[in-house]
Amino acid sequence: MQLLDGKVVSAAIKVQLKAETANRLAEGKKIPHLVVIIVGNNGASETYVASKVKNCEEVGFGSTLIRLPEDVSEETLLSKLAELYHDDTVDGTLVQLPLPAHISEEKVILAINPAKDVDGFHPVSVGRMVQGLPTFIPATPYGIMLMLEHYGVQTSGKHAVVIGRSNIVGRPMSILLSSQHAYGNCTVTVCHSKTRDLASFTREADIIVAALGRPGFLTADMVKEGAVVIDVGITRVPDVSKKSGFAIRGDVDFEQVAAKSSYITPVPGGVGLMTIGALLKNTMAACKMRAGELS
Repeated sequence: MQLLDGKVVSAAIKVQLKAETANRLAEGKKIPHLVVIIVGNNGASETYVASKVKNCEEVGFGSTLIRLPEDVSEETLLSKLAELYHDDTVDGTLVQLPLPAHISEEKVILAINPAKDVDGFHPVSVGRMVQGLPTFIPATPYGIMLMLEHYGVQTSGKHAVVIGRSNIVGRPMSILLSSQHAYGNCTVTVCHSKTRDLASFTREADIIVAALGRPGFLTADMVKEGAVVIDVGITRVPDVSKKSGFAIRGDVDFEQVAAKSSYITPVPGGVGLMTIGALLKNTMAACKMRAGELS
């Protein structure tokens, strides 16, 4: 069993981006600038946002954190996005999800400049991804593809099962794995809450991507020997032994499934770290595209 270590891969990405940023600075070129908006004070969102800002600083990117109150009006948030849309100092814009119930996520995503859509959620980004055109890929699926590439995991001709059909992970993951490129070319099955006898699909899978948000859902009896298992789940579960009062659990019963896997990601320390690495790569790409350095 080979551990797909997000710490190792994300560190390599950051080393490369830090050197590239330093070179841009020395050449008098613009360095990437990411703006993150957070609404309210959701604990998990606070953690994710702090990590994004910290990682930007580590590689030399500019970063701006905009905090808005929980009761901010939808109109005010959209107005702020309109400002950022035309701000030439900003290369990447993202709004941390989830948002309060009174704000439409759809309207917010549509209000982001597609040229700055480093989260890859705008319909323009999604449409280009489906057509295999250069675009911003949603950070978590992109991070998984970067991990497969780093470890040289063979995917061509394999049967991949994606558990989950969200627009953030499941759907884009199924598109990327089936696309015609070095770490795609899979035959993909998408399973979800309405799938009958889901285990019958996972037992036949060479690659499993578990992204449904149910701790410990994928058990050893659902996995065949030698499968590649990617655990996207990040759920807080109560744990009195922890100072925080909770532990982070993935969608995979790690100890049991690892014994049958050829490759597997840990939680924490796996896909979550790759999501940040992919976001940074998207931000660098946005900066280059806006400077006319990339098509």
